[in-house]
Amino acid sequence: MKIVKTSLLPFALTALLFACGNVGNKGQEAHNHHPDAEHVHNDAESQTTKKKSLSPRTAAMAMIGSNHVHIDYGSPSKRGRMIFGGLVGYGTVWATGAHKATTIRFDENGAINGENIPAGKYGLFTIPGESSWTIIISKDWDMHLADDYNEANDLVRVTSPVNKLDEVVESLTFEVQQMENNKGKIIIKWDQTSVSFDLENK
Repeated sequence: MKIVKTSLLPFALTALLFACGNVGNKGQEAHNHHPDAEHVHNDAESQTTKKKSLSPRTAAMAMIGSNHVHIDYGSPSKRGRMIFGGLVGYGTVWATGAHKATTIRFDENGAINGENIPAGKYGLFTIPGESSWTIIISKDWDMHLADDYNEANDLVRVTSPVNKLDEVVESLTFEVQQMENNKGKIIIKWDQTSVSFDLENK
């Protein structure tokens, strides 16, 4: 019996060492190929490389009476620059935002400063001036900036006086405000300049 035990001992030790080696290799392999490892790495990389837009697309909307008014625009920031009479020139047609032209949509018929506007989606362009702006509602709305602007497609043009603000508005901002009954106001603010125009439901 002693001879049998002695002869089996080397085999038992060899089997034990082999089993431990396999467990170690499997653990290392699992560590190297963990299903979440690559996912976490890629998420971190995408967050690092993804850049925040300097002129994010945003919207302003409100009900004026029963008319839902929705404005979609790219909102650039001042970032220490001279805006009107500098970045945005006086006397030239402006898309009133960044990238794609600003759009305005009316769910019902209305009037801007007394000029009739049928329900629909339009381009909202402006011509900034030092003391007043021209507000333009155009039948063309799908364009980059004001590259394809055509005065022949204007639906309405109205003049709005410039109001000087006491504080700087860092990012271009539109506001749609309900005033009374079926009347409202659309306000454009940037830097220390504000202009507005009236909307009435028809």
